[in-house]
Amino acid sequence: MPRTSTSAAAASGAAQPASFEQAMQELEQLVAQMEAGELPLEASVAAYKRGSELVKFCAAQLDKVDSQVKVLEGEMLKPFTADNAGEDD
Repeated sequence: MPRTSTSAAAASGAAQPASFEQAMQELEQLVAQMEAGELPLEASVAAYKRGSELVKFCAAQLDKVDSQVKVLEGEMLKPFTADNAGEDD
C-alpha cells in the first residue's frame, strides 16, 4: 500500500499534545482532511484513531479545568445565561 505524506498517516504513533489548543488544532486538521476525502482508507482509520485520542485528551483537560474552577468558586457555580452574562456578583 502506498505511503502518504499527510500527518494522518503517522497519526496513530503521534505523541500526546502539549496543550488543549494544540490538540484542537490537530483535531481540526484531521477532520478537514477526512472531510475532503484526501486520505486513503488506511490513513483514514489512523486519523480516526488519532482523533479519538485527541478528543479524550481534550475532554480530560476540560474536566481538569472544571474541577479547578469549582474549587476556586467553592462549588457555587451558576449556570451561564445571556441574562447574567454582564452581571458582577
